[in-house]
Amino acid sequence: MASSSPLEGVILVDCAKANIENGVETAAVQCGYGTDVAAFQTALKSACADMNIELKEFADLSVDKRVNHRNGIEVYPDTPSDL
Repeated sequence: MASSSPLEGVILVDCAKANIENGVETAAVQCGYGTDVAAFQTALKSACADMNIELKEFADLSVDKRVNHRNGIEVYPDTPSDL
């Protein structure tokens, strides 16, 4: 259900994350900004900055993009009894 007034702060960021797969236009509508995508993106960047989240583009909110992938090896026992 779309918000009747523009969301702000943490609530805006949560709404945007919830709509990440639907695209920025749909997220703008759902977060109360209607067709004003520019205002939505400006408010979202401001809200993210307040939360110390670096946001260059809408897709940066995707959890998959924020997962920290590290190179390395997995270490595990040979058998469960070696735990």
